[in-house]
Amino acid sequence: MKFTKRIITNQILNLSDADFSEGEIILIDKPSGPTSFQVVSKIRKITGVKKVGHSGTLDPKASGLLIVCTGKKTKEMDRFINLNKTYEGIIRLGLTSPSMDTETECAEFPLPKDLDEKKILEARDNFLGEIEQVPPMYSAIKINGKKLYDIARKGKTIERQPRKIFIEKFEIEKIDLPDIHFTITCSKGTFIRVIADDFGKKLNCGGILLELRRTEIGEFRVDEAIRIDQLSSQIFSGSAS
Repeated sequence: MKFTKRIITNQILNLSDADFSEGEIILIDKPSGPTSFQVVSKIRKITGVKKVGHSGTLDPKASGLLIVCTGKKTKEMDRFINLNKTYEGIIRLGLTSPSMDTETECAEFPLPKDLDEKKILEARDNFLGEIEQVPPMYSAIKINGKKLYDIARKGKTIERQPRKIFIEKFEIEKIDLPDIHFTITCSKGTFIRVIADDFGKKLNCGGILLELRRTEIGEFRVDEAIRIDQLSSQIFSGSAS
């Protein structure tokens, strides 16, 4: 799918002609820390436009590509949401946590003595193609009008129905136990934290998502994305000229 209209990237040095109210598409390199909603709020303040949205949530601790639409372009977000996404990250074996990452307290488990590259690759093969995945309790998914993470933070768990997702690629880039460095290309709605947790279960030692960076959404790459501070400085330098 090709997009021929202008998209704001780190290669656009002059935003004096940008019309954020009418509508712009921006490739943002989200840092680790803020939520995707907080990034959108910052862009609202920077651009002075109320109508701003993004095309796929990144967890607070995750970094990488976030496609942000403003003004009338928010009507086009679905075309980005439905694109496959590529992530790079690290799964740490021997740990589990309720949030499946380091956001909540971790419990330790010993690694199997016979754990080797062959067993790790065999476990990886279980995640290729179409699979079912149960959404995590620590997520913004709503069930009966309530966000799951609000329920989880009260120490409660409710039943969630599995969802079908598609893993196009799952490459093990490096094994440095207890850490597994990986690259995944997957369909929309995939929770990489759940893959980390399920991966650990396959190896009988537990696993959490230690690091995550989204590098691609469809044909768009994080290498082209602009940081929020860069966006702000370019907008304000353009308005002052």
